[in-house]
Amino acid sequence: MRAAPTILHLDMDAFYASVEQASKPSLRGKPVIVGGLGPRGVVATASYEARRFGVHSAMPMAQARRLCPNGACLVPRFTLYRAVSDVVMALLRELSPLVEPLSLDEAFVDLEAGGVAFDAQGARATGERLRADIRAATGLSGSVGLAGSKMLAKVASEEAKPAGLLLIEPGTERELLAPMSVRTLPGVGPATGEHLRRAGITTVGELAEAGEDELVRMVGRAHGVGLYRMALGLDDRPVVAERDAKSVSVEDTFDVDLHDRVRIRTEVQRLADRCVRRLRSSGHSGRTIVLKVRRFDFSTLTRSETLRGPTDDPGVVREAAARLLEGVDTTGGVRLLGVGVTGLADYTQEDLFAQAAATLAAGAPGAGAETGDGAGESAPAAGGEGGTEGAEGGPATGGGVGGADRAGAAVAPGNSAPGDSAPGGPEDPGAGAGAVPERRWAAGNDVRHAVYGPGWVQGSGVGRVTVRFEQPGSPPGRVRTFLVDDPELEAADPLPLVGEEGPGGP
Repeated sequence: MRAAPTILHLDMDAFYASVEQASKPSLRGKPVIVGGLGPRGVVATASYEARRFGVHSAMPMAQARRLCPNGACLVPRFTLYRAVSDVVMALLRELSPLVEPLSLDEAFVDLEAGGVAFDAQGARATGERLRADIRAATGLSGSVGLAGSKMLAKVASEEAKPAGLLLIEPGTERELLAPMSVRTLPGVGPATGEHLRRAGITTVGELAEAGEDELVRMVGRAHGVGLYRMALGLDDRPVVAERDAKSVSVEDTFDVDLHDRVRIRTEVQRLADRCVRRLRSSGHSGRTIVLKVRRFDFSTLTRSETLRGPTDDPGVVREAAARLLEGVDTTGGVRLLGVGVTGLADYTQEDLFAQAAATLAAGAPGAGAETGDGAGESAPAAGGEGGTEGAEGGPATGGGVGGADRAGAAVAPGNSAPGDSAPGGPEDPGAGAGAVPERRWAAGNDVRHAVYGPGWVQGSGVGRVTVRFEQPGSPPGRVRTFLVDDPELEAADPLPLVGEEGPGGP
């Protein structure tokens, strides 16, 4: 716990929805809901306008539509979100070398380590300057919390929402925390909160008054001691600049349960390829392949196989995932599939074989060397039900944008951040050979028309697609409707929110 509030927590306001509003002028000031659009889709985030209707993240999209029937429901565009996040994180790294990202839109910063603030006055000035820089660079707003610890800085940023700044002066922590709900504290979820409520503890102040011994008796030593310290505002965790990735995974939830074994096998192969693309883009390889299957009755099975050495070979990962699938009973249907890789390394078994082969070739010209693929002995882990269900999207058909994949630090199968699909457009529904598949356009995706310029899909159906032609910084644009296979309409990359402008509209 520091004597000065020099730990900053930034949390962008309704990030995904705010990016959509900034890039689509006609949606500014209107309810926007981002998430999977299929029958089993889940809300990733909602704008503040939509939250007034009761819409919130992790809510089923069908329920969100009922609560807010006039809201704009859009698929997530993670390519754009990552690009905007990179801009924000670069601004944070200008303040300090110690920046701890928690997600695309949230991070801790140690201002003291960067030499930009050593007291409350300097910290407040730095926070205000950061908010202004983010607004200028992205057009978006963020909320800033400043305190002497990470926990309190996060609490402060939450209290500052939206678009505010709150600084907690050292010595005022207990007074500030006392009236807050126990659910404010990290690690207090619905189950712990209900357990405490039954014991008559609903606020942080009541938690502190209960005392450490009583909390240990109620929830166990490890959790009880931590809860008591947090209730007193004590948190000594440092800001950690780099956190090693533990796994990489992707998953898809399907609108309709899959029953056909061949189709299930095909989807697993496709997920394996997407997982390897993410693995390679992160500069890693992995030893353990994990398959996740959520069945029709919501029971979740995980199976894993450990290879002889780390690999990033798509063929090896596909084969391992296929072997794991053979041991899973899919009778009754499958609603979700996921493929992940754990035991990450920054080299591959194939690299080692290649080095050995090069050594042999140098020592004995013409001598051959046998190489392996790293898909060695399997050690299946005991599968079982479990895992948490993340933001589910729509159908995974053709690798489209319906599902939400997750990857990166500490991401195990069951954790989605969102997909490798093409940023813009049409999906191939996997029609049979010789058939001409109808192009499909998801609401919110970017397009470009040869005559009318850049725009975004408002909706599609019965062979038509409706597009609004506008771009960041322009007035609200006009709406036009085309045949879904109009040759002049094509998928496009997102335009930057601020800075260079795309070609003019109609």
